[in-house]
Amino acid sequence: QVDLVQSGGGSAQTGGSLMLSCVASTTINNLGCMAWFRQAPGKDREGVATIDKDYRVKHVEPVQGRFTISKNAARNTLYLVMHNLTVEDSARYYCAAARDYCHSPYTPVDFDYWGQGTQVTVSS
Repeated sequence: QVDLVQSGGGSAQTGGSLMLSCVASTTINNLGCMAWFRQAPGKDREGVATIDKDYRVKHVEPVQGRFTISKNAARNTLYLVMHNLTVEDSARYYCAAARDYCHSPYTPVDFDYWGQGTQVTVSS
């Protein structure tokens, strides 16, 4: 069992920035894939970005150039830095981890462990 504990997020205005963190209870280099998902009210949970064991990253098109996923193995921590936020970025954000490699495309069922979620609210 791997516990993922999230922090960060909160409120921002359009064009602002926020950072999310996710601390794992295990050595994250033992995990095949880590990711950020988000879920807005009434919508399905959608992937935002993934990072694999070799630090290769993928970001979905709506966040490319604005969001950056990264990880710090020494701290067992996953990050998501979000710039130039828009109202459409408002959602509950979840970190996730998988024992397996990063699938492409990927869905929530590909991940074994989940953080508790943190709210991001962007206002105009």
